[in-house]
Amino acid sequence: MTIQPNTYVTLDYELRDDEGDLLDASEDEDGEPMRYVHGYGMLVPGLEVALVGLAAGDEREVVVGADAGYGEYDDSLVLEIDRSELPDPGGVEVGDELLAESGDGDKMAVSVIEVKPNCVVVDANHPLSGMTLHYRVKVREVRLATTHEIEHAASDFDEAHEHVHGPDCDHSTELIPIGSRPN
Repeated sequence: MTIQPNTYVTLDYELRDDEGDLLDASEDEDGEPMRYVHGYGMLVPGLEVALVGLAAGDEREVVVGADAGYGEYDDSLVLEIDRSELPDPGGVEVGDELLAESGDGDKMAVSVIEVKPNCVVVDANHPLSGMTLHYRVKVREVRLATTHEIEHAASDFDEAHEHVHGPDCDHSTELIPIGSRPN
């Protein structure tokens, strides 16, 4: 059996940047193999397309440009938020993640990149946006997905990858309004 839509895939992977630095791997201390239903956008598009037709035991190196990965870096997604809008105005630090809400009600995770006296500067870009991604994958298993797995994948797809908050979530769940572009 090969990787096709509605197959359940398990694979080992390494993800590196252009300099060859390891960004993530299934063999990491906290790592796990990727497990997903193919065809529901659960992987970056460039990787998902490159896996079609592979079978258990196959290995492949895949280079994914930013346009087929997490998108190009968008400077307009670097914004200022007034400190008074934050859940803990005095406790915010560079590197914190917050949940922000745009004027049209969309929710997104943002990272604090600068703390100023009256505001914080946040970046709503994905941390890997603008990067060329270098994957090395080895397919462990390919099988037909169960009806339940397909329904779950379709539901996740319909939710458009909204962030799920759970007990291990490390950023505030209190929504903050998105501010203006920094000067």
